Amino acid sequence: MFWVLFLLSAWAVAGLACLRLCLAAVRAAAVEPGAVVREHTLTLYEAAFLSGGPRRVADLTLVSMARQRRLLLAHTGWATVVDPRGRDDMERSVIGAIGPGGQSRIAPVRAAAAAADAVRSLADRLVGAGLAVPDGGARGIAAGVRRVRVAAVTVCALGLVALALPLPATEPRLLIALWFALPLALTLGCLAITRMEIHPYSRWASPAGQRLVGALVQRADGTADDRTFLTSVAVRGMHAIGEPDLRAAFAHREKYAEDHWERRA
Repeated sequence: MFWVLFLLSAWAVAGLACLRLCLAAVRAAAVEPGAVVREHTLTLYEAAFLSGGPRRVADLTLVSMARQRRLLLAHTGWATVVDPRGRDDMERSVIGAIGPGGQSRIAPVRAAAAAADAVRSLADRLVGAGLAVPDGGARGIAAGVRRVRVAAVTVCALGLVALALPLPATEPRLLIALWFALPLALTLGCLAITRMEIHPYSRWASPAGQRLVGALVQRADGTADDRTFLTSVAVRGMHAIGEPDLRAAFAHREKYAEDHWERRA
């Protein structure tokens, strides 16, 4: 009967993960958008936050200033200030992150701008309007889905370990496998329901926020101007950039971030 301990562990892992996902879904559904939300027109900064969080806002600001020739993003991964007068709080955060020397690597600028007060204020406004999920992705649906997926894999692993144990003839392995199929069915069923009811999962946007982001993209479709380009960056991220020089600049950003985390590890 030693395999029962593995079965109890499987139920605990599956139950806890599914419970946390359900609570996250309830919190997201509890956000009731009012009339102001339904009539709200997203700015590009708001769309960037709802689509990718604080770092997406920083990326959008950098790209927007570069498109206006007020910031130079070199293919070597450096940012140079051309116009030191920021037109809004986001741009002033970027310029302040670059520093008085007027030049810095893109990666630390991005990190500092993403953590600036301007982005936190933007997040608070979106949460207050019912468009963003409180606490970012720490307790969001996307994180809950990842936990349930991990739980499903864990249940399978515990089942395989239990089946590999020496068992008496009175305990058929098929019956034990069926017992482990129950918590596995719980996790898979929870994932299926979540996908049908809530997909696409968002780490930052509430269901109301996702609808407004979708409406923004639809309005931008069919046009070919600078705002459409920035809308693509806000919603889809740096992968939407088709300009080789900008892609090279942000490729250095990713390499710098990888090296930074390797040194910290």
